[in-house]
Amino acid sequence: MKKRTYILTIAGLDPSSGAGLTADIKTFENLKCYGVSVCTATTIQNDVEFKDCYWTSIFTIKEQIKILFDRFNIDVVKIGIVENWKILLEIIDYVLSFNPTAKIVLDPVLKASSGYTFHKDFTEADFEEVLSKIYLLTPNYSEIQSLYPNKSVEETLSHIQSKTNVFLKGGHNSERLAVDYLYSKGGNKFSFNPKKGKYHEKHGSGCVLSSAIASYIALKYPLLKSCFKGKRYVEKVLSSNKTKLGYHF
Repeated sequence: MKKRTYILTIAGLDPSSGAGLTADIKTFENLKCYGVSVCTATTIQNDVEFKDCYWTSIFTIKEQIKILFDRFNIDVVKIGIVENWKILLEIIDYVLSFNPTAKIVLDPVLKASSGYTFHKDFTEADFEEVLSKIYLLTPNYSEIQSLYPNKSVEETLSHIQSKTNVFLKGGHNSERLAVDYLYSKGGNKFSFNPKKGKYHEKHGSGCVLSSAIASYIALKYPLLKSCFKGKRYVEKVLSSNKTKLGYHF
């Protein structure tokens, strides 16, 4: 039996498993990677309601990271919700201390669908440093609008693209719904149109898409191909049933 590639998710625990680290692990497993995980938060939520979030201490997060890197070769890391940008930077630096060439895919969860806000202490200086150390940023349309309030979406994308790769998820874009874009650090732009089919809104679909892209990167696919295949993967989840919780198969 072929040995699987290890991939790490650093994210929150969603009890419904539609989003967060358990959704990431399901995605990794289905795409023939072996997923390991570090828990940044325990949320009180299900697929339709978000009540609260209890953060894991940075000490515990680091201890979890260390014991995994001491044991496994990990080249790709996906990061979801983290308490604030300073802690995020500390996590990124700690990961890179174990593997300086690790490719970090950051899914910047800024707000739950219920309105719960993460990263309330956002500063552009911290975010600039984050961008300089990650491989791919995967915001949705709402998130890209809030990152630099004084810039237009186009200006924001151009600025981020000068520092790292950006995959803009189109699920929240009313003008071009479900059309995703990759803005590569090299200055190119690629669009990904949805495949024809019956899709249903899913809790955690953004997490699944980002973790699918991260999986394909871990499997050594080029970034463009990883984004294309990741989009096709999440479309299967979106079409798997009519409920808010998708199936992975």
